[in-house]
Amino acid sequence: MIRILLVDDHEIVRNGLKILLENENNIRVVCEAANGAEAIDQLRSHQIDVVLMDINMPKMDGLEATLLIKKQYPTIKVIALSMYKEIGILEKMFQNGAKGYLLKSCSQSELLESIEKVAKGDKYIGDELLHSMVKSVLKNDKTEASTPRISKREKEILQLISEENTTAQIAKELFLSVATVETHRKNLLRKLGLKNTAGLMRYAFENSLVS
Repeated sequence: MIRILLVDDHEIVRNGLKILLENENNIRVVCEAANGAEAIDQLRSHQIDVVLMDINMPKMDGLEATLLIKKQYPTIKVIALSMYKEIGILEKMFQNGAKGYLLKSCSQSELLESIEKVAKGDKYIGDELLHSMVKSVLKNDKTEASTPRISKREKEILQLISEENTTAQIAKELFLSVATVETHRKNLLRKLGLKNTAGLMRYAFENSLVS
């Protein structure tokens, strides 16, 4: 029997979870709490295996409550059940001791699967969150792949161009020939797909390449 503590500041959410879980032979909702502080109080008087923990709550949120549970009751497993999709919050919950993370939009079958797996000692991340993480990684890879690589020298020239220096002035500043500076300028235009020096200046400012 997996003994559950429900923690959410919305009673309607707790009631809905109880309805979903009450017909399961191997799961029993033992008690509930409206915030993290109440959850800690409940753990002092009840034997609990898994806590279903909301994150955004008054008095004490799920992040702080999870950290306290990890310190005071290390054998109790916490599953975050939240509306937050941000990867940073997911990472923080796992750092604080959570063993699972689900969105409140998850299916009943996924909720039950997460409880059973986490109770056995496994970790669990909901399908929707996993898809979001994969999309984020792919997007970052695509962005990095599509961003032209600009050398240190080219950045120096971009900086001087943004300060409205002429080719001759840039050459003098960097101890280069005018022809070399002009070659770098043309290479920058080609790499970035731009047409003129004004375009280079705009690109440099928009992409924070100059100070």
